[in-house]
Amino acid sequence: MKLSDFIAEHLDTIIGEWETFAKTLLPAAEGMSSNELRDHSRQILVAVAHDMETDQTPAEQQFKSKGLAAVVANSAACTHGTLRQVSGFTLLQLTAEFRALRAAVLRLWLPRVGEMSNDVVNDIVRFNEAIDQALAGSTIMYSKHAAIVRDTFLAILGHDLRSPLATMSMAGDLLTQPMIDTEAAQQIGKGVKRSATTMTAMTNDLLEYARTQLNGHIPIARNEVDVREVCESALNDAGAAHPDCAFELHTSGDWVGNFDGMRLHQIFSNLLNNAAQYREKDRPVSVYIEGLSDCVLLNVQNFGPVIPPEKLRTVFDPLVQLPVADTQLGRPRTSLGLGLFIARELTEAHGGNISVKSNETTGTTFSVRLPRVAEG
Repeated sequence: MKLSDFIAEHLDTIIGEWETFAKTLLPAAEGMSSNELRDHSRQILVAVAHDMETDQTPAEQQFKSKGLAAVVANSAACTHGTLRQVSGFTLLQLTAEFRALRAAVLRLWLPRVGEMSNDVVNDIVRFNEAIDQALAGSTIMYSKHAAIVRDTFLAILGHDLRSPLATMSMAGDLLTQPMIDTEAAQQIGKGVKRSATTMTAMTNDLLEYARTQLNGHIPIARNEVDVREVCESALNDAGAAHPDCAFELHTSGDWVGNFDGMRLHQIFSNLLNNAAQYREKDRPVSVYIEGLSDCVLLNVQNFGPVIPPEKLRTVFDPLVQLPVADTQLGRPRTSLGLGLFIARELTEAHGGNISVKSNETTGTTFSVRLPRVAEG
């Protein structure tokens, strides 16, 4: 049986192999549905089979073998590359999908080949060419989208730094004025403190993101920590950054445990700042701490636009920004997209986990579970 015919007749089996492998590409594949894991695999395979049946001259074949063939931007493979980048897959994981697909097809087909002939060899060559072409298109679009995200991130960083810097510059000009009264100096000082808090949070997120990209490990130094005290400190910082936001703290149980206090402060600050930015006007941000025998639970709740179900899985990915309505407070349409990613990384470094749910009734709630004894 010709390889192109085999692919056409055994699409479901091959796609099942694709899905099984895609499930192993963690953490990006965690929680993905079958349709999301399979993505454009059917269309990619159909295109591969069609390419194998298309006549080509030796010159065209040589051109393709050198990677000089044109890439169709709206092809299934190109779209797949873009979607995998959005879903948090690494470039290595994307290429691994095509490597596994190539191996699966040949493994399933070769036992059906009676003897090695020129036609079989030609089928294998044409198949590899088609897969390489699909892989090229997929990686090109992945890289292009990653570059767009990076450039957007840099633009947002410049925009968000400009505002607190302008505030601090203006404060410096005012403080140099003669005969400035004490009350005015205090108000200026509060503005400087808010700007410094904002810039410090951004810098911390950038440093932690760089750390995860360099070695993937965030060190944890555990000591006896009062989680409520850490949370209250984070609430003070969030209040300075968002003076118009009301924060409500509710606690119960035993909050003392063996944690990294500095890292907990980062987790709480990032969640609080996120909740304050996306809240509805005149609605508070509620914080709940519950100390259980085996863990400490933290819930940060706000009421604002519901996060769409398809976005819930990606909110913890780096450089993801959710849209902010014009009527919302905070920094409209601008966010480094690192806060929730850092919160997840620090929580997992403690052996814990973080999740989110969002609906009209209870608003948006980020839940953090911190085991008193690390679970791995």
